Amino acid sequence: QVRLVESGGGLVQPGGTLRLSCAASTSIFNFNKMGWYRQAPEKKKRESVAAINHDGSTNYTGSVQGRFAISRDDNANTLYLQMSNLEPEDTAMYYCHGDTGEGQRAFRYWGQGTQVTVSS
Repeated sequence: QVRLVESGGGLVQPGGTLRLSCAASTSIFNFNKMGWYRQAPEKKKRESVAAINHDGSTNYTGSVQGRFAISRDDNANTLYLQMSNLEPEDTAMYYCHGDTGEGQRAFRYWGQGTQVTVSS
């Protein structure tokens, strides 16, 4: 069974930095895409934050462009999200995901989430 376990969340002041990690129980080569979503307490839906494709190409939502960086360590089977210049609006539960298959066989694995709180 594939498991994704996030860590690295916490309380940070505005302008601070955090690095989130997502450890996979399987080789991350098995995923054709991995990424991070977040859900703020007042929001009903999760928002895509960043994603990295199998070929290493990346995508970011506009509000984090230039502040967040997604990366992966293939040897450690770990996905990262380096977050800089954090803002109170970044406060949310952050979830990592890993996607396998295509079309009708597509499946998305989720981690349990890690809380990020940006507050002075």
